[in-house]
Amino acid sequence: MGFFKLEKNDTRLPNLVIIGAMKCGTTSLHYYLNLHPEIRMTREKELNFFIKERNWDRGIDWYRAHFRGSEKIHGESSPNYTNYPVWGGVPERMHSVIPDAKLIYILRDPIERIISHYIHEYSEGRESRPINEALKDFNSSYIYRSRYYMQLEQFLQFFPASNILIITQENLYRNRLQTLKEVFKFLNVDDSFYSPRFFKLKHRSSDRRRKNRVGMFLYRLYRETVAERLPPPIRWHMGQLLCFPFSSKIKRPVLDNVLREEIADHLRDDINRLREFTGYSFKEWSV
Repeated sequence: MGFFKLEKNDTRLPNLVIIGAMKCGTTSLHYYLNLHPEIRMTREKELNFFIKERNWDRGIDWYRAHFRGSEKIHGESSPNYTNYPVWGGVPERMHSVIPDAKLIYILRDPIERIISHYIHEYSEGRESRPINEALKDFNSSYIYRSRYYMQLEQFLQFFPASNILIITQENLYRNRLQTLKEVFKFLNVDDSFYSPRFFKLKHRSSDRRRKNRVGMFLYRLYRETVAERLPPPIRWHMGQLLCFPFSSKIKRPVLDNVLREEIADHLRDDINRLREFTGYSFKEWSV
Protein backbone atom coordinates (compact mmCIF):
# COMPACT_ATOMS: atom_id res chain seq x y z
CA MET A 1 0.00 0.00 0.00
CA GLY A 2 1.61 3.28 -1.13
CA PHE A 3 1.55 6.29 1.17
CA PHE A 4 2.37 9.96 0.71
CA LYS A 5 5.35 11.88 2.04
CA LEU A 6 3.98 14.58 4.34
CA GLU A 7 5.28 17.66 6.09
CA LYS A 8 5.10 17.62 9.87
CA ASN A 9 2.24 19.65 11.38
CA ASP A 10 0.57 20.22 8.01
CA THR A 11 -2.27 22.54 9.03
CA ARG A 12 -3.86 22.30 5.59
CA LEU A 13 -5.10 18.80 6.34
CA PRO A 14 -8.23 17.99 8.37
CA ASN A 15 -8.25 17.16 12.06
CA LEU A 16 -11.85 15.88 11.99
CA VAL A 17 -13.52 13.17 9.91
CA ILE A 18 -17.14 12.04 10.10
CA ILE A 19 -16.70 8.39 9.06
CA GLY A 20 -20.37 7.40 8.77
CA ALA A 21 -22.59 5.66 8.93
CA MET A 22 -24.43 5.97 5.63
CA LYS A 23 -28.08 7.11 5.99
CA CYS A 24 -27.56 8.10 9.64
CA GLY A 25 -27.64 11.90 9.50
CA THR A 26 -24.12 12.73 8.33
CA THR A 27 -25.41 15.48 6.00
CA SER A 28 -27.23 17.23 8.84
CA LEU A 29 -24.28 16.87 11.22
CA HIS A 30 -21.88 18.21 8.57
CA TYR A 31 -24.15 21.25 8.14
CA TYR A 32 -24.54 21.92 11.89
CA LEU A 33 -20.81 21.70 12.56
CA ASN A 34 -20.08 24.13 9.74
CA LEU A 35 -22.22 26.76 11.51
CA HIS A 36 -19.74 26.91 14.41
CA PRO A 37 -17.22 29.78 14.01
CA GLU A 38 -14.32 27.55 15.08
CA ILE A 39 -15.16 24.77 12.62
CA ARG A 40 -14.96 24.65 8.85
CA MET A 41 -16.33 21.60 7.10
CA THR A 42 -15.54 20.98 3.44
CA ARG A 43 -17.77 22.60 0.86
CA GLU A 44 -17.81 19.27 -0.97
CA LYS A 45 -19.22 16.46 1.18
CA GLU A 46 -18.01 12.87 0.70
CA LEU A 47 -14.49 13.34 -0.60
CA ASN A 48 -13.89 9.57 -0.32
CA PHE A 49 -10.16 10.26 -0.40
CA PHE A 50 -9.06 7.31 1.74
CA ILE A 51 -10.82 4.77 -0.49
CA LYS A 52 -8.33 3.31 -2.95
CA GLU A 53 -11.04 2.63 -5.52
CA ARG A 54 -12.31 6.22 -5.33
CA ASN A 55 -9.98 9.21 -4.88
CA TRP A 56 -6.79 7.98 -3.17
CA ASP A 57 -4.85 8.06 -6.43
CA ARG A 58 -5.69 11.73 -6.96
CA GLY A 59 -2.96 12.46 -4.44
CA ILE A 60 -2.48 14.43 -1.27
CA ASP A 61 -2.45 17.82 -3.02
CA TRP A 62 -5.96 17.17 -4.34
CA TYR A 63 -7.13 16.35 -0.81
CA ARG A 64 -5.32 19.28 0.79
CA ALA A 65 -6.93 21.73 -1.64
CA HIS A 66 -10.33 21.14 -0.01
CA PHE A 67 -9.20 22.61 3.33
CA ARG A 68 -8.78 26.36 3.63
CA GLY A 69 -9.14 28.97 6.33
CA SER A 70 -7.77 29.54 9.83
CA GLU A 71 -10.47 27.80 11.86
CA LYS A 72 -9.40 25.55 14.73
CA ILE A 73 -11.17 22.51 13.26
CA HIS A 74 -11.19 21.47 9.61
CA GLY A 75 -13.38 18.50 8.81
CA GLU A 76 -14.81 16.30 6.11
CA SER A 77 -17.61 13.71 6.01
CA SER A 78 -17.42 10.48 4.01
CA PRO A 79 -19.85 7.74 5.14
CA ASN A 80 -18.23 5.36 2.66
CA TYR A 81 -15.25 5.11 5.03
CA THR A 82 -17.27 2.58 7.04
CA ASN A 83 -18.00 0.06 4.30
CA TYR A 84 -15.56 -2.69 5.24
CA PRO A 85 -14.84 -5.22 3.72
CA VAL A 86 -16.14 -3.77 0.44
CA TRP A 87 -13.59 -0.98 0.76
CA GLY A 88 -10.72 -2.07 2.97
CA GLY A 89 -7.60 -0.28 4.18
CA VAL A 90 -9.37 3.00 4.88
CA PRO A 91 -8.25 3.45 8.53
CA GLU A 92 -4.64 2.61 7.68
CA ARG A 93 -4.53 5.17 4.86
CA MET A 94 -6.25 7.74 7.05
CA HIS A 95 -3.80 7.19 9.90
CA SER A 96 -0.86 7.57 7.51
CA VAL A 97 -2.07 11.06 6.55
CA ILE A 98 -3.89 12.42 9.64
CA PRO A 99 -2.84 10.23 12.61
CA ASP A 100 -4.11 12.67 15.25
CA ALA A 101 -7.52 13.30 13.70
CA LYS A 102 -10.69 13.04 15.73
CA LEU A 103 -13.39 10.81 14.28
CA ILE A 104 -17.17 10.98 14.68
CA TYR A 105 -19.31 7.91 13.98
CA ILE A 106 -23.04 8.67 13.90
CA LEU A 107 -25.36 5.65 14.04
CA ARG A 108 -29.07 4.79 14.05
CA ASP A 109 -31.27 1.72 14.48
CA PRO A 110 -29.35 -0.73 12.26
CA ILE A 111 -32.42 -2.18 10.55
CA GLU A 112 -33.91 1.25 9.84
CA ARG A 113 -30.54 2.21 8.38
CA ILE A 114 -30.64 -0.83 6.08
CA ILE A 115 -34.13 0.05 4.83
CA SER A 116 -33.09 3.66 4.18
CA HIS A 117 -29.96 2.39 2.41
CA TYR A 118 -32.08 0.15 0.17
CA ILE A 119 -34.42 3.06 -0.71
CA HIS A 120 -31.38 5.18 -1.60
CA GLU A 121 -29.92 2.52 -3.89
CA TYR A 122 -33.30 1.84 -5.49
CA SER A 123 -33.95 5.53 -6.16
CA GLU A 124 -30.52 5.92 -7.77
CA GLY A 125 -31.20 3.00 -10.10
CA ARG A 126 -28.43 0.85 -8.64
CA GLU A 127 -30.95 -1.59 -7.15
CA SER A 128 -33.85 -3.18 -9.00
CA ARG A 129 -34.76 -6.13 -6.76
CA PRO A 130 -37.68 -5.99 -4.31
CA ILE A 131 -36.50 -5.26 -0.77
CA ASN A 132 -37.18 -8.76 0.55
CA GLU A 133 -35.04 -10.25 -2.18
CA ALA A 134 -32.22 -7.71 -1.94
CA LEU A 135 -31.81 -8.12 1.83
CA LYS A 136 -31.67 -11.92 1.86
CA ASP A 137 -27.94 -11.75 1.16
CA PHE A 138 -26.22 -11.09 4.48
CA ASN A 139 -22.85 -10.71 2.73
CA SER A 140 -23.74 -7.36 1.23
CA SER A 141 -23.04 -3.71 1.86
CA TYR A 142 -26.58 -3.31 3.21
CA ILE A 143 -25.70 -5.60 6.12
CA TYR A 144 -21.99 -4.78 6.45
CA ARG A 145 -22.65 -1.08 7.01
CA SER A 146 -25.02 -1.88 9.89
CA ARG A 147 -22.45 -4.09 11.62
CA TYR A 148 -21.30 -1.02 13.50
CA TYR A 149 -18.83 -2.67 15.85
CA MET A 150 -17.14 -4.53 12.98
CA GLN A 151 -16.67 -1.19 11.20
CA LEU A 152 -15.46 0.51 14.38
CA GLU A 153 -12.94 -2.25 15.06
CA GLN A 154 -11.11 -1.41 11.86
CA PHE A 155 -10.46 2.13 13.10
CA LEU A 156 -9.56 1.07 16.64
CA GLN A 157 -6.55 -0.73 15.19
CA PHE A 158 -5.08 2.67 14.28
CA PHE A 159 -6.84 5.37 16.33
CA PRO A 160 -7.25 5.51 20.13
CA ALA A 161 -10.78 5.19 21.47
CA SER A 162 -10.40 8.65 23.03
CA ASN A 163 -10.26 10.11 19.51
CA ILE A 164 -13.54 8.53 18.40
CA LEU A 165 -16.96 9.91 19.37
CA ILE A 166 -20.08 7.80 18.84
CA ILE A 167 -23.45 9.53 18.68
CA THR A 168 -26.84 8.50 17.30
CA GLN A 169 -29.16 10.01 14.75
CA GLU A 170 -32.01 9.51 17.21
CA ASN A 171 -30.30 11.76 19.76
CA LEU A 172 -29.23 14.30 17.15
CA TYR A 173 -32.83 14.75 16.02
CA ARG A 174 -34.59 14.52 19.40
CA ASN A 175 -31.99 16.14 21.68
CA ARG A 176 -30.16 18.30 19.18
CA LEU A 177 -28.67 20.97 21.41
CA GLN A 178 -27.43 18.48 24.00
CA THR A 179 -25.91 16.25 21.30
CA LEU A 180 -24.18 19.14 19.53
CA LYS A 181 -22.84 20.35 22.88
CA GLU A 182 -21.32 16.87 23.36
CA VAL A 183 -19.74 17.08 19.90
CA PHE A 184 -18.35 20.56 20.53
CA LYS A 185 -16.81 19.43 23.84
CA PHE A 186 -15.20 16.48 22.06
CA LEU A 187 -13.67 18.89 19.53
CA ASN A 188 -12.53 21.34 22.24
CA VAL A 189 -14.43 24.27 20.77
CA ASP A 190 -16.91 26.63 22.44
CA ASP A 191 -19.73 24.32 23.52
CA SER A 192 -22.06 27.21 24.35
CA PHE A 193 -22.39 28.17 20.68
CA TYR A 194 -25.98 28.25 19.44
CA SER A 195 -27.56 28.89 16.06
CA PRO A 196 -31.29 28.90 15.19
CA ARG A 197 -30.25 26.99 12.08
CA PHE A 198 -29.52 23.98 14.32
CA PHE A 199 -33.20 23.16 13.89
CA LYS A 200 -32.99 22.83 10.13
CA LEU A 201 -32.80 19.26 8.80
CA LYS A 202 -30.49 18.65 5.85
CA HIS A 203 -31.30 15.08 4.90
CA ARG A 204 -32.48 14.33 1.38
CA SER A 205 -34.48 11.14 1.65
CA SER A 206 -37.96 12.30 2.67
CA ASP A 207 -39.28 12.42 -0.91
CA ARG A 208 -37.30 9.84 -2.84
CA ARG A 209 -37.96 9.35 -6.53
CA ARG A 210 -36.73 6.60 -8.85
CA LYS A 211 -35.30 7.68 -12.18
CA ASN A 212 -36.29 5.79 -15.31
CA ARG A 213 -33.71 4.98 -18.00
CA VAL A 214 -33.92 8.44 -19.55
CA GLY A 215 -33.57 10.05 -16.13
CA MET A 216 -30.55 7.90 -15.27
CA PHE A 217 -28.92 8.78 -18.62
CA LEU A 218 -29.53 12.51 -18.13
CA TYR A 219 -28.27 12.42 -14.55
CA ARG A 220 -25.10 10.59 -15.56
CA LEU A 221 -24.50 13.08 -18.38
CA TYR A 222 -25.15 15.99 -16.03
CA ARG A 223 -22.70 14.68 -13.41
CA GLU A 224 -19.97 14.09 -16.01
CA THR A 225 -20.27 17.55 -17.59
CA VAL A 226 -21.94 20.43 -15.74
CA ALA A 227 -22.26 19.25 -12.13
CA GLU A 228 -18.63 19.64 -11.02
CA ARG A 229 -18.71 23.35 -11.88
CA LEU A 230 -21.61 24.09 -9.53
CA PRO A 231 -21.60 24.58 -5.73
CA PRO A 232 -22.66 21.33 -3.96
CA PRO A 233 -26.16 22.43 -2.77
CA ILE A 234 -27.08 23.85 -6.19
CA ARG A 235 -25.54 20.83 -7.89
CA TRP A 236 -27.83 18.38 -6.09
CA HIS A 237 -31.01 20.42 -6.57
CA MET A 238 -30.29 21.02 -10.25
CA GLY A 239 -29.77 17.30 -10.77
CA GLN A 240 -33.10 16.51 -9.12
CA LEU A 241 -34.90 19.20 -11.12
CA LEU A 242 -33.43 17.93 -14.38
CA CYS A 243 -34.55 14.35 -13.74
CA PHE A 244 -37.92 15.09 -12.11
CA PRO A 245 -39.99 14.55 -15.30
CA PHE A 246 -38.24 11.21 -15.79
CA SER A 247 -38.82 9.82 -12.31
CA SER A 248 -41.62 8.56 -10.10
CA LYS A 249 -42.19 8.78 -6.35
CA ILE A 250 -41.17 5.73 -4.34
CA LYS A 251 -43.46 4.20 -1.73
CA ARG A 252 -41.70 3.06 1.41
CA PRO A 253 -41.09 -0.69 0.98
CA VAL A 254 -42.36 -3.17 3.58
CA LEU A 255 -39.74 -5.50 5.04
CA ASP A 256 -41.09 -8.99 5.75
CA ASN A 257 -41.30 -9.60 9.52
CA VAL A 258 -39.57 -12.98 9.30
CA LEU A 259 -36.67 -11.50 7.31
CA ARG A 260 -36.52 -8.55 9.71
CA GLU A 261 -36.05 -10.98 12.62
CA GLU A 262 -33.40 -12.93 10.70
CA ILE A 263 -31.47 -9.73 10.03
CA ALA A 264 -31.82 -8.71 13.69
CA ASP A 265 -30.50 -12.11 14.81
CA HIS A 266 -27.57 -11.75 12.42
CA LEU A 267 -26.69 -8.28 13.76
CA ARG A 268 -27.37 -8.89 17.45
CA ASP A 269 -23.90 -10.07 18.49
CA ASP A 270 -22.26 -7.12 16.74
CA ILE A 271 -24.62 -4.58 18.33
CA ASN A 272 -24.16 -6.15 21.77
CA ARG A 273 -20.40 -5.78 21.37
CA LEU A 274 -21.00 -2.13 20.49
CA ARG A 275 -23.07 -1.76 23.66
CA GLU A 276 -20.30 -3.33 25.72
CA PHE A 277 -17.67 -1.07 24.17
CA THR A 278 -19.59 2.19 24.50
CA GLY A 279 -21.59 1.55 27.65
CA TYR A 280 -24.68 2.82 25.80
CA SER A 281 -27.92 0.83 25.84
CA PHE A 282 -29.27 2.01 22.46
CA LYS A 283 -32.64 1.14 23.99
CA GLU A 284 -34.59 2.78 21.15
CA TRP A 285 -33.13 0.34 18.61
CA SER A 286 -34.93 -2.80 17.44
CA VAL A 287 -31.82 -5.00 17.75
